[in-house]
Amino acid sequence: MFANTVLGLCCASGPPRSGRMRARWTTASIVLGVGVSAIGAAYADPSIVLPNGLPVQVHPTYSEPGLPAFSFPVGGSSSVGGSSSGAYDSGGSSGGSVSSGGSGDAYNLMMAQDWGSQAGSAASAMGVSATALAATCVMESNCQNVGAGAGSSAAGAFQMINSTYTADISGAVAYDPGIAGSIVSGLAGQMDPATEAYAASYELRSDALLLQSKNISDPTVLDARAVYQFGAGAGPAVATANDSANIAALTGLSAASLAANGLTSSSTVGDWRATVVAKLGSATANQTVLA
Repeated sequence: MFANTVLGLCCASGPPRSGRMRARWTTASIVLGVGVSAIGAAYADPSIVLPNGLPVQVHPTYSEPGLPAFSFPVGGSSSVGGSSSGAYDSGGSSGGSVSSGGSGDAYNLMMAQDWGSQAGSAASAMGVSATALAATCVMESNCQNVGAGAGSSAAGAFQMINSTYTADISGAVAYDPGIAGSIVSGLAGQMDPATEAYAASYELRSDALLLQSKNISDPTVLDARAVYQFGAGAGPAVATANDSANIAALTGLSAASLAANGLTSSSTVGDWRATVVAKLGSATANQTVLA
């Protein structure tokens, strides 16, 4: 996998913080009055007096635990998931659908993980779509928290390399200082999906903003994937290229690196786009990254 390049980045409001609301319970006083005459004759039957009815019960509620978001080093690299099939019929960037929540198979897969809801909150805290974050974990690891392989430091559900993770988690904390108390510190956080989700979301945010500076007004998951995978240097060129452009010429990747990702030296940008769309589906691939 190409080192966690600058692909999909990472949501605007701060992550929820855990806490709880306490409610005070009150018990209605029951007044029992029994009237008995002094001589022994009963003038009224015993009765229960309920003043203004029973009090309303207040149920305590608990706020959602904080949910954990991402940026790649220039010249970094990562890998593409999926298989090459079909054709993506539009070159360059096109506006996608906007969603601050999530939808689709990739989103459902991420949310099925025990850390999924936290990752969704992380995306929201960094200002990116939860669907875009889910697409990244599907492309990188099929949303599995896997360790680094031989010769690479890419690890976790979002397969970020050490240097990228360190830079992005620092960026995420600077963007929203409130998350500092809810993340795992140091590189250990790389293997905690809820924490790595903050870094990945921040990366996606950074990638999308980079693409906006390259005149892609509404970067999609597919656009951001180019930066996440091929780096801040080549990524924008891939995102804006025509389908017929040669992927090796644009990225400078070796035949071996391309082969590791199901591509060849003759593969086109259209071929690459097809692998992403085949893995994620068209609706998710065209989802707008920034929420």
